[in-house]
Amino acid sequence: MSERFEALKAREESLLCRTYGRYPISVARGQGSRLWDVDGREYVDLLSGIAVTSLGHCNEELAEVAAAQARKLVHVSNLFYQEEQLDLAERLLSTSHCTKAFFCNSGAEANEAAIKLARRYMQRVQGREAYEIITLTGAFHGRTLATVAATGQAKFQDGFLPMPEGFRQVPAGDIEALRAAIGPQTAGVLVEVVQGEGGVCPLDPDYARAVQALCREKGVLFMTDEIQAGMCRTGRFWSFQNYGLEPDVVSCAKALANGLPMGAMMTTDEVAKGFVAGSHATTFGAGALVSAVADKTVEIMLRDDLAGRAATEGERIMARFRAMGEKLPGTIDHVRGLGLMIGVVLAFPGKEVWQALIDRGFICNLTQDCVLRLLPALTIPRADLDAFADALEDILRTHRPA
Repeated sequence: MSERFEALKAREESLLCRTYGRYPISVARGQGSRLWDVDGREYVDLLSGIAVTSLGHCNEELAEVAAAQARKLVHVSNLFYQEEQLDLAERLLSTSHCTKAFFCNSGAEANEAAIKLARRYMQRVQGREAYEIITLTGAFHGRTLATVAATGQAKFQDGFLPMPEGFRQVPAGDIEALRAAIGPQTAGVLVEVVQGEGGVCPLDPDYARAVQALCREKGVLFMTDEIQAGMCRTGRFWSFQNYGLEPDVVSCAKALANGLPMGAMMTTDEVAKGFVAGSHATTFGAGALVSAVADKTVEIMLRDDLAGRAATEGERIMARFRAMGEKLPGTIDHVRGLGLMIGVVLAFPGKEVWQALIDRGFICNLTQDCVLRLLPALTIPRADLDAFADALEDILRTHRPA
């Protein structure tokens, strides 16, 4: 490591709470699917801020919108009507069956809004004392106390007990376990159609449809967390559209404003009755600047059919990874994902492979100890995907177990 990098690392140690395990890179600037560190070294970015900069770093069209809006209006609070919010809402809602939106600042806040709406809709509109949210094993729904409780994983709850009440988990894929868990206290079922943090695990289509049908049968809300898998990532604008689903409540964030803090909870006219003036709020959510950038982000995604591109490029590169596994037995156990949300599951612990990829100038994520998680910009050049695959194949030839 260079002296400059070591100095930055030491400076952070003295200034910031230690809540992150940093990668051995200090990023100085970005453009498209490229990043450069403080020493000028170039990297191909296949993580895109964990599915955030889906239009690439420093997108010129978005930069122009942000600059113009910054000189017009940035923030006045949600006490005022703001045209930028309405433009965004119209465009975002046009991508699905949802008809009402609530804007916030992050994915965790979007899920908090979904949880609060489900409870309040049941209690104030339906007149049922229902409050429990059921989630699936392997889920990740955020880092607030409520969303950590919804996530249901001990490693995220360590040191924060007791968890808030009203959350229950059932095994993913087991419809009878879900049927047994739903009771008079159940307000909704919250699922990720593709579990990202869990290692890029798509739900079985028949199971996902059965979950929705069971929610309809039992009169509870069917809710989907689209924070990582949404916004063209899986080959459709929303991952639930791959399975023909129509959830009652949808949460999204990450890619919504291509790097600016932005989240949304979307729902139907009926379920939106659960919120009234004063029942939920946010100070910064959907300020004029982030709304303008988010509106342009959605416009570009639709204009350039980035969902279609994700489907085509994802299918092509996943076929390459599968062929690689067949060529090099004992290296790649299997490949899973949808679109450009890809998990390359290694047949052995992958830290050395992940580090070797960084050493060669390729940034991806390692999750669940053995899954190389790829979440590149939806605009990433085909040549960059192929270069990554070439590097991975070369590394696997030398790193596979004897």
